[in-house]
Amino acid sequence: MNISESASHSESVREFILLGFPCSREIQVILFMFFSMVYLLTLIGNGAIICAVCWDQHLHTPMYILLGNFAFLEIWYVNSTVPNTLINFLSESKAISFTGCFLQLYFFFSMGSTECFFLSAMSFDRYFAICRPLNYATIMTGRRCFNLVIACWVCGFLWYLVPVILISQLPFCGPNAIDHFVCDSGPLLTLLCVPAPMSKLTSYTLSALIILLSFLFILISYALVLLAVLRLPSASSRQKAFSTCGSHLAAVLLFYGTIMVMHVSPGSSHSTLLPKIMTLFYAMVTPLINPLIYSLRNKDMKKALWKVLEKFKISFKVFGSRRRRNVG
Repeated sequence: MNISESASHSESVREFILLGFPCSREIQVILFMFFSMVYLLTLIGNGAIICAVCWDQHLHTPMYILLGNFAFLEIWYVNSTVPNTLINFLSESKAISFTGCFLQLYFFFSMGSTECFFLSAMSFDRYFAICRPLNYATIMTGRRCFNLVIACWVCGFLWYLVPVILISQLPFCGPNAIDHFVCDSGPLLTLLCVPAPMSKLTSYTLSALIILLSFLFILISYALVLLAVLRLPSASSRQKAFSTCGSHLAAVLLFYGTIMVMHVSPGSSHSTLLPKIMTLFYAMVTPLINPLIYSLRNKDMKKALWKVLEKFKISFKVFGSRRRRNVG
């Protein structure tokens, strides 16, 4: 099907309706307030990690550079869905344009794919730091770390581009109601006018591949790390290694546990509520929890975050004193 034909087919659907969480107006306002608080805390937590990595010279190492990029990714991950969800809580129409829906679909899945690549890169970094400590400085140089970060971003944004283009070229002729709070590929494919087995297969295959391959890579990396940690002679060294890797592994399990239910297991068995809960968990809850996981169990990060807090306190004091002088 060429572009002109697909455009004529799609003219009957110019926008989609995101049904979200159907409930009373009072509950919608409560959900708006709760989601807004989670959104704000997510931005503050991940923003604090970015500031800590940028401002503390001791954190300019591959592990923390990857973590800083991961926190930056989490901010944009929630921004791809949450602002529109908040608007819909207070909106009567809950409409999103055809173009806006597919842009959200692309960025949402691209951020998810990029997260898979970054979690894999972080496990790769921990493997060399613990299993090859003598060669780590020569393996993970600044240039290689930079190339690894760029590769994660580029591969993540290219991974799901083809399925989004394929689905956007298919005919949508109504109904236009999506039983979700985001534009997800599964609900969108159910609204097609014609069967599209190749588009569905491409979408499912690429989603399953990135999830399963990256998860397998991470599991192998941490299995090798665990064997290396158990061979360490010092109990304090083992504790430090377990503390660092434990936080990474907790983030991995939180993220992959939910996306596997959504994008690897057969979608036909899902109820209408389960996809919303699972999407809510990996799109909002994990970006909120990840800063806590990485900061509470890491002494270097906690010290850097205290320095960030002190800088903000000093900045507020300077700003307050200048304002009082100007008023006086």
